[in-house]
Amino acid sequence: AYAKIEPRVEPMPRLSKELGGAVELFVKRDDLLPLAGGGSKTRKLDYLVQQALDSGADTLVTCGAVQSNHCRLTASAAAREGLGCHLVLEERVAG
Repeated sequence: AYAKIEPRVEPMPRLSKELGGAVELFVKRDDLLPLAGGGSKTRKLDYLVQQALDSGADTLVTCGAVQSNHCRLTASAAAREGLGCHLVLEERVAG
């Protein structure tokens, strides 16, 4: 489980002060979730990888752009779980 770990929440006192101090702001540190990507991509993979494991899959397959964070995180999740991984990479911007 990658997104089951509760992300750290930190106060942002300087930004709160800069905005007048009437509201206390916090930031949720999804960047500290496992797989070094955090956020919605990690949360989505949490479900998809578990589904693959539950169904007995031995390989994950996904597609994305050459510099896709989703593909990078999928490869990381596959390695962490001992699964194979095939990435279908597209060059969406020429050059």
